Amino acid sequence: MSEENNIPKHWQVKKLGGVCEKVEKVNRKGKDLEEELLYLDIGGIDNNTNKILDHKNYKWKDAPSRAQQIVKIGDILFSTVRTYLKNIALVENKIHEGQIASSGFCVIRGNKKVITSEFIFYYSISQCFLQPLNELQTGSSYPAVRDKDVFSQPIPIPPLAEQKAIVFKIEELLSDLENGKQQLQIAQQQLKIYRQSLLKWAFEGKLTNKNVEDGELPKGWKWMLISDLCNVVRGGSPRPAGDPKFYDGNIPFLKVRDITKDSNKYLTTFEYTIKEAGLHKTRQINPNTLLLSNSGATLGVPKICMIDATMNDGIAAFLDLDKRSNLYLYYFWVSKTRELRNINMGAAQPNLNTDIIKNYSVPIPPLSEQQLIVDELESKLTVCDKIEETISQSLLHAESLRQSILKKAFEGKLL
Repeated sequence: MSEENNIPKHWQVKKLGGVCEKVEKVNRKGKDLEEELLYLDIGGIDNNTNKILDHKNYKWKDAPSRAQQIVKIGDILFSTVRTYLKNIALVENKIHEGQIASSGFCVIRGNKKVITSEFIFYYSISQCFLQPLNELQTGSSYPAVRDKDVFSQPIPIPPLAEQKAIVFKIEELLSDLENGKQQLQIAQQQLKIYRQSLLKWAFEGKLTNKNVEDGELPKGWKWMLISDLCNVVRGGSPRPAGDPKFYDGNIPFLKVRDITKDSNKYLTTFEYTIKEAGLHKTRQINPNTLLLSNSGATLGVPKICMIDATMNDGIAAFLDLDKRSNLYLYYFWVSKTRELRNINMGAAQPNLNTDIIKNYSVPIPPLSEQQLIVDELESKLTVCDKIEETISQSLLHAESLRQSILKKAFEGKLL
């Protein structure tokens, strides 16, 4: 083992560019060529599987004019933009040969007499290769490295036969790891479906009543409109936004971000404030008030506010609601989040008006049963949370193990 490079003595270390061939470019010559050739874009890479997604490829005619790199089987498409996202893929499918790669890719084509494509590919997705490039990125809004930064990176090079053996072992180990990862992801999806089922059963009465016919409510339950239970109001924002006459005071001022930033039931913190001068242009709420985000991509998220606060017009509040029903209605809105987001309000910015919210029908059981439903839901959802945490940790461990396999491979410790 070489002390200096932490690799076997019979390996070499060279710059990547020193073992690569030049990638030819093509100029646009007529509409036929533009119609015939595909354009491989960064968005067409699945950075979880490091595969090219065929349905995300476009015609060359729709690509920026600087896109001129022709790819071949065995090329590695390495995104130079936000390298930490690992938008990297090996060109394996014959359909992609001869197509045009985005200029956002550094197209890596190894010299087959010296190095195999697969060896370069697996090295390119390892932290040994990525971490130095992550540190070289420049640009705050569009961090990227240059092609020459990529080609300047050192790469360990064993003999060709050993490269092939290493790749075979990597693929064997990663295949087993990927199978385990897929099982975890299936379990994760099943857990998500089970959560949705729990919420559905809760408001059908099936969590607390054994024999409930589909489409019927249990005895003692009744359908009520939200408007029959409380007064639904929207907040307001002092204008102009950010005016120091109204903003940056000592009164909490809630925005949609405060509602949607985490999955907690209760809201106890805030980011923004207003001054007393802005009070007449907003809405004040008392502690223990149920809220619902009603605008933007994250509409339909409920929260129980536990502080004296004000709120902007991206939030609806349920005033004069019996506080004993807060949690029951909180979970009701959790069960309706997806449905609310699918309502077509006919605007570019999704926005729930108060009439839509007021006219929602809710199955209302007696207060005592509302509490039983909440207790049953929270008990089962707590178990779901623990399972989800275990799965998430296992997935993180799988990624760590993947990098460990790659690290050992390129230190000559895998065989």
